Amino acid sequence: MAKYIHEIRDPIHNFIHLDSHEREVLDSRPFQRLRYIHQLGLTYLVYPGATHRRFEHSLGVMELAGRVYDIITNPINIIHDSVRNVVPPKDSYKHVYWRLVLRMAALCHDLGHLPFSHTAEKELLPEGWDHERLTLEIIRSDEMRSIWDDIKVNSEDVAKLAVGQNSYRDARFNDWEAILSEIITGNSFGVDRMDYLLRDSHHAGVAYGKFDHYRLIDTIRILPKEEDGSLEPVLGIEQGGLHSAEALLLARYFMFTQLYFHPVRRIYDIHLKDFLKEWLSSDYFHTTLKDYLKLTDNEILTELSRAARDESFRGHDPARRIVNREHFKLLYQRNPKDFEKNPDAANAIFEAVCEEYGEKKVRIDLYKQSNKGHEFPVLTDDGRIVPSLELSDTLKNVPIVAVDYVFIDHELREDAQIWKKQNLESIISLKEEDNS
Repeated sequence: MAKYIHEIRDPIHNFIHLDSHEREVLDSRPFQRLRYIHQLGLTYLVYPGATHRRFEHSLGVMELAGRVYDIITNPINIIHDSVRNVVPPKDSYKHVYWRLVLRMAALCHDLGHLPFSHTAEKELLPEGWDHERLTLEIIRSDEMRSIWDDIKVNSEDVAKLAVGQNSYRDARFNDWEAILSEIITGNSFGVDRMDYLLRDSHHAGVAYGKFDHYRLIDTIRILPKEEDGSLEPVLGIEQGGLHSAEALLLARYFMFTQLYFHPVRRIYDIHLKDFLKEWLSSDYFHTTLKDYLKLTDNEILTELSRAARDESFRGHDPARRIVNREHFKLLYQRNPKDFEKNPDAANAIFEAVCEEYGEKKVRIDLYKQSNKGHEFPVLTDDGRIVPSLELSDTLKNVPIVAVDYVFIDHELREDAQIWKKQNLESIISLKEEDNS
């Protein structure tokens, strides 16, 4: 007799359970492709254990999404009257259907990722394309449609929840769909974020991404939030889980500062981007699914290795730097004193270094993160609903991640450091005068 419930061992969640319908999606070609897409690009060149893939992350997101759904739809956890009309009755067809759709959307939310994930998405996809749009195209494809028809699920329901309201603009989300998409993609309690923090932390061998996700999930509730004078149901939390929510957002901050924006990891991404720009004959990755689904990290690594050995190969220089570990070195990083004098200090230094040593020998990396997700409703112990920022000084003071790096060819670094020491103040001051 065929087995209906399947178990997959997982280092983060111990076991991931899925039924035979969900197994059909897992066995599909678009999902199996994720076995060959690194979750963190070339990070394994800095943190050797970070070789995990989008495949297991997507399974983890599905597992957590199911857990959150069961918590927030449990009748004993529906406290506010305005929420009761939004949540389908327990064990009704609608309740069972949307649980399946949510888990399928969570499983499929990363189907559209390029090789090496986010490394070159913005520069190497045509205008108007990103991995969310590719995810939509894959979910809607004929190959996947036959699976949705077989398990009696509407592909557009899966698509909406998988990419969320910011990326799915073809139709309006009702309150229930907005809540379900928030379970996956939400800035405060999105299970995508929960899983990648826990998983990346585990595989990289760092402790920064760990938080009590068991307590956090157990205390998530659907709560009314005032929006434009009316009450809108959103994901919030009981007061007992507030410290776990704080820990999640602090974990995110520390993972960005200590892992995701490690300068050597960032320069490897830049070299890979440079290689792909030269290697791609059409300047962009193909967006036709027939060609797109054939491309994984494996094909790129093969071409990268060939290019590193052959000086006549397109992209030889950046490929050589990656394969031989001859990457550019950090010359300058954000310094608060410099930015007090000149908020555009990094660009001023980058331009001066380019003028001194040549543009081909210098790279810049700028990033500033938003603080979205720090405000959400909290159900207090005395039954009131209060904005999180009124209860938590911690959430008010989570720092913004801001990175300003200037890199230079490793052969020039020693000379450039001496030059920078002699000229830094005058570069920043000169730029100040120009801006005044």
